[in-house]
Amino acid sequence: MTGDLQAHGIGGQADLPIPLELAVSGAVAALVVSFTVLIVAWRQPRYDVPRAGRAAWAFLDRVTAAPAFHVVLRTIGMVVALFAVATAVFGQDSLTNPFFGMVYVWWWVGLVFASALLGPVWKAISPVRTINAALAKISGGDPETGLREYPERLGYWPAAIGLFAFVWLELASTHPTELGTVRLWCALYVGVMLVGGAIFGNRFYENADPFEVYSSLIGKLSPWARVDGRLRLRSPLANLATVPAKPGLVAVVAVLFGSTAFDSFGESSFWVKFYQNASVSKSIIDNIALVGFCVIAGVLLAGACALTTSAAHYPRSQLPRRYAHSIIPIILAYILAHYLTLFVDVGTQTLARASDPFGKGWDILGTAGLEPSYWFSYHPTLLATIKVLAVVVGHVVGAVAAHDRALTLLPKRDQVLGQLPLLVVMVGFTAGGLYLLFSA
Repeated sequence: MTGDLQAHGIGGQADLPIPLELAVSGAVAALVVSFTVLIVAWRQPRYDVPRAGRAAWAFLDRVTAAPAFHVVLRTIGMVVALFAVATAVFGQDSLTNPFFGMVYVWWWVGLVFASALLGPVWKAISPVRTINAALAKISGGDPETGLREYPERLGYWPAAIGLFAFVWLELASTHPTELGTVRLWCALYVGVMLVGGAIFGNRFYENADPFEVYSSLIGKLSPWARVDGRLRLRSPLANLATVPAKPGLVAVVAVLFGSTAFDSFGESSFWVKFYQNASVSKSIIDNIALVGFCVIAGVLLAGACALTTSAAHYPRSQLPRRYAHSIIPIILAYILAHYLTLFVDVGTQTLARASDPFGKGWDILGTAGLEPSYWFSYHPTLLATIKVLAVVVGHVVGAVAAHDRALTLLPKRDQVLGQLPLLVVMVGFTAGGLYLLFSA
């Protein structure tokens, strides 16, 4: 991206409080030690049967279960969506238009952070769900069922395609910050979602809406769950274990992980020099590299998971999707490490510009005077520390989730050696991820 939307982070290796080699070594050591401890101390699966957790506060349960609460959330989502449409249609074709920040920062990054804290936020506020429900009510249909059953074999594959379409727009298209291009992408998204919702009902959004699937997967890392109609507090690992192993899940996590890795790689000095000296256009190179990063991430994950047989007699082809939930904490870690400064600084800037959506000198929200503090830019050591800790913690949590699932899937004789391929891949992700984050 160009302009202010390039503010993904600061500096590189020189900003680390310790040498890069030591950071990578420490992170890998933490992952290996964690795995060793798990092998010794965690010998029985703890999350193979969903745990209810403990009841949340009664008042909070009543409020979040009330129909009025859901109406308020739907209204907020619809109002923000209509505001975004207004900025897209009537705003200036310039990076000062808040539409770009609303799409690339609030929607793409902010939704992840909100879901990690609160649960599946997009499902609660989704304007396409609201529009579909309104259309179904007018036509006398049922928004839950639609006209046909959603094919189980499709699983998350439509969402994976939608997610790739978005990261392509952001990272590999030739005009990611032209108003017409982003406006067209959003219009196509809404159109596909409304047609799909009319045909398949809300099951379509659960499986095919790229933002709902993304939000719901990250929401599994929140401490909240609604079980049998009651709001519960439970371990994020217990929530994570309930991710459905649907077709296309590996593709979803591969797109999310691979695209974030490519975004870091695209800012490295090596990549800049490479495309400057290349005989073909940067757009072609970026497209090939983006596809390559996503494919490599998926192949490594699938290959590592399919190397051993299953005690539950699942075909090898199904094993990757049953371990894929363990990559979700790693995805959240890289989003935090890579996009934290973008979210804080450009997110603040977007809020300021939203007060004057059409460039008329207005201050309708009272936020026009807000300025990003660029606080992290003045504290690079702290930012580097947050990056390293996020990556390490994300991989350790992923290793715990994978180990617990392995105890269920692998024969007892393979419960140590059978996990080594996935451990090797996670070590590679850890070392490669840290290198990319700090090579920009």
